[in-house]
Amino acid sequence: MSNHDLMQRDLAVLWHPCTQMQDHESIPVVPVARASGIWLTDFDGKRYIDAISSWWVNIWGHAHPQINAALKAQLDTLEHVILAGFTHEPIVALSEKLVALAPAGLSRCFYADNGSAAIEVALKMSMHSWRNQGESGKTRFVSLAGSYHGETLGALSVTDIPLFSETYAPLITPQLRVPSPDWTLAPAGVSPEQFARQQFAVMETLLQERHAEISAVIVEPLVQGAAGMKMYHPVYLQLLREACTRYGVHLIADEIAVGFARTGKLFACDHAGITPDFLCLSKALTAGYLPMSVVMTTDDIYRSFYHRYETLKGFLHSHSFTGNPLAAAAALASLELFAEDPQLLRQQALAQVMAEELALLADHPHIAHVRQTGVIGAFDMVQDKAGNVPFDWRERRGLKVFQSALAQGVLLRPIGNTVYFMPPYVMTADELRQVIQVAVAAVDEACAAPAVGRDPGVSLP
Repeated sequence: MSNHDLMQRDLAVLWHPCTQMQDHESIPVVPVARASGIWLTDFDGKRYIDAISSWWVNIWGHAHPQINAALKAQLDTLEHVILAGFTHEPIVALSEKLVALAPAGLSRCFYADNGSAAIEVALKMSMHSWRNQGESGKTRFVSLAGSYHGETLGALSVTDIPLFSETYAPLITPQLRVPSPDWTLAPAGVSPEQFARQQFAVMETLLQERHAEISAVIVEPLVQGAAGMKMYHPVYLQLLREACTRYGVHLIADEIAVGFARTGKLFACDHAGITPDFLCLSKALTAGYLPMSVVMTTDDIYRSFYHRYETLKGFLHSHSFTGNPLAAAAALASLELFAEDPQLLRQQALAQVMAEELALLADHPHIAHVRQTGVIGAFDMVQDKAGNVPFDWRERRGLKVFQSALAQGVLLRPIGNTVYFMPPYVMTADELRQVIQVAVAAVDEACAAPAVGRDPGVSLP
């Protein structure tokens, strides 16, 4: 089979996600024949470094031998069984491991099949829990400006991406928004911690005035991914946890993108030393092998649904593939790889290389807001850094970066004018240096070139 043959078949039958399909009349899709480690290989033998872990999921790279072996063994034993009234060893073992690793007090695991579904579960579980406790008025949710929590309708209601919120507004229940603590918005001379404290004042006021109607606050801890890898100081999480407890509001931590050591600790909440009421995990949970998500919560919330007679007090959510044994086996194998290095030395070493390379970009005339949290790095392309003049994101210069980097054998997928790196943990120091050097060369090319049309929407990750 050739690249051309598969591309032609693809365009005849497939509709790709987060894609304006007309783009593929001039920008070919990339056929992948096989993958191993950080490398994707097409049918013509060209290789690409997967610098974004294929939408942030393949933390151990592709076709990892230990995870492969675990899946093969599980396939010969049990591929799937209904989880309502039945159970199996992989899902119990996975739940035990997650409870042991997660912030203290998160003792119950409820499974779904993707990140958006996990958010739906957490929102429903929060509201339903308050209702079971006689607080039926607590039906509203608070999220941050620029937040992204998924694309199903409940998740969209707490997502602040204009393309979604405007397009699907008739289907969405309006929720409450507060300003983001993203430090790139801070005035000159204001530190990330000071800015986080200043921004939290708005959240504090909202909770004080309207806590009787608020079920939960939902945040992406430390890094707002789809907003363009916007980062903030952990003191915001500390203040938020204290306020949610004080005003009787649940805290939902959406760690779908940042969990499993992306931020330098196993969970982003660990940086603030807090335990949320709900912890949502997906993406890296199965190391990119199979769809699975989990919502972890406390015994107090679990007990609010526990009743001898009233079925309607039980939690009402299900799907056919909940707790799939193959996905659980992949997740267990991934956690075993963490157990081989409980200090996360590999991630720390990779983060150090990233920091060194990003530091070299401080004087680049078209690169601003260089930032990093753990093994997540990002910067923004600007028209004129000295004059603080950004590019119009509708010019789609990020698309030019994608094309240029791909031609040099690196998969990047900028978000608007933000170029980011979320490499697999198996990437070497030299490979990461190569990725960042290619990205800078792609930025130079994109900034020098004419605009690639004007997109009336927004660029998605």
